[in-house]
Amino acid sequence: MAGLIPQDFIDDLVARADIVEVIGRRVPLKKGGREFKACCPFHDEKSPSFTVSPSKGFYHCFGCGAHGTAVGFLMEFDHMTFVEAIESLARSMGVEVPRSEDDRPAQRYDELFKLLAEVERHWQQCLRDSPAAVEYLKKRGIDGATAQRFGIGFAPDGWSNVLDKFGTSDDAIDRLLATGLIIRKDNGRHYDRFRNRVVFPIRDARGRCIGFGGRTMGDEEPKYLNSPETVLFHKGSELYGLWEARQALRHIERLVVVEGYMDVVALARNGIDFAAATLGTATTAEHLNRLFRLSENVAFCFDGDKAGRKAAWRALETALPHIREGRQIRFVFLPDGHDPDSYVNELGSDAFIRALDEGLPLSAYLIEELAAQVDLASVDGKARFAELAKPLVAKIPAGVYRDLLLGSLADRVGLSTEKLERNIAGAVGDRKDASRPVVSLSRRRRAASGSGKPSVVRRAITLLLNHPAAALDLDVEKLAGVNRPGIELLQQLIETTQNQPNITTAGLLERWRNDPAGLHLGKLAAVEIPGDDDFDPAAELQDCLTQLAAAARREHVGLLIEKQRVSALSEDEKAELRQLR
Repeated sequence: MAGLIPQDFIDDLVARADIVEVIGRRVPLKKGGREFKACCPFHDEKSPSFTVSPSKGFYHCFGCGAHGTAVGFLMEFDHMTFVEAIESLARSMGVEVPRSEDDRPAQRYDELFKLLAEVERHWQQCLRDSPAAVEYLKKRGIDGATAQRFGIGFAPDGWSNVLDKFGTSDDAIDRLLATGLIIRKDNGRHYDRFRNRVVFPIRDARGRCIGFGGRTMGDEEPKYLNSPETVLFHKGSELYGLWEARQALRHIERLVVVEGYMDVVALARNGIDFAAATLGTATTAEHLNRLFRLSENVAFCFDGDKAGRKAAWRALETALPHIREGRQIRFVFLPDGHDPDSYVNELGSDAFIRALDEGLPLSAYLIEELAAQVDLASVDGKARFAELAKPLVAKIPAGVYRDLLLGSLADRVGLSTEKLERNIAGAVGDRKDASRPVVSLSRRRRAASGSGKPSVVRRAITLLLNHPAAALDLDVEKLAGVNRPGIELLQQLIETTQNQPNITTAGLLERWRNDPAGLHLGKLAAVEIPGDDDFDPAAELQDCLTQLAAAARREHVGLLIEKQRVSALSEDEKAELRQLR
């Protein structure tokens, strides 16, 4: 099996890539100052808000928020996987992609994949040897062919079934811990995570097992149990059943997102092969990216109870920035007491398909939910309705879809579309004249004179992203004891830059691609920081750290003084207070 692509190669490739050339082959770009502009290829617009920065090595759309490096553009525009994008970019630059086959981390990953495959086969055999587990699956409507297709197995009862079979050495135990198959107790002993459960292998885009989901056969709690976050398994980016759907269908016309693996398996058993499930987490932006790479038509099917409605609303909020012309998102709510599993088994596949077809389009669901919270018969209710809509509409990229939604909202409150848009323009904006946000010199100086508020952290991260070399001589120890939102991310960025002195803005963004913070980093990297002739990014970044350290010190002094008022300080605390004062 090929090893991992070395991180230093990815950094170098991204740094050397001519992003203008990569994007320019696919999108007509026009020079505009130091950057290039175009109408965004990811949403419909008349005036260009899509910019490409050759110096920073990344693109950003101020209309829909799409951003990324040359690698990210190939993934989004050409629907490539990460590895495919790296290989394509390398080919275009005439270089060969190395593989760290002799590198210990690559071997380590290979060993983990091999272990999970072995445990998967072991549990499949355990299922065949367990009449009770087989009978349970039959009662749930799962036949042998479906169980085999999804690789379903059974983890027997007992505290050390997997541990005894696969944990025969210290290295083997480390691998079991790394994959989340066993748990370490406080006394240093270990026990199996999955016990007396039907287990469902969770696969990545290449079909490799990266984790498991387990379901009890009785009323034990928790009823559902997933593998924890590991180096292989990140539930915020994985969807159960997506690989199986791709194997079953050459062309996926639509996808339905459900809440559990039993739902996916039951639907497949009834001939509905286009279902996938989130894994115990809310729908994420990465989930949506993966779904829309396969189909432009996505439906969310949740229970009709309070929890299902809440999950659906979170999915709607996450989906808003991803709405583009051609994409269709529906919300399907099953009758109380039903989930997709019970519904399809009781009423059949035709009834489930009808429910999908009759699902609420995103726009209708949004309006329906907001209208249910107000009294639209009153002026106050209509005003409140518009206020509730503000932050939601603000997330939607400019284009035909947003214009039509604004029209529907305007009809509900009895205003013209133009009046409604003017009233909520502060949150929405027309965006067709969107331009790069500029931090003014006066604002920059005000930030520099701050007292350690979160804006200083934001300022520091923005400086670092725009000028990575400015962080090379920073003393990251200054941040010890600083407690501010984003401080951990700032520390990680500084350490990464200092460990990789040649890393670029694009390289940093690429490293944070799959991290939730990546979206915010892309926005901050798009901020232009103007400076006068004596502008020194390293000095300004150092000043930010000094401010943060000083603020943390003042806070600590305040805490000691407050403690002194209500109780006696220890001798060490008294000495510390004298020193800090």
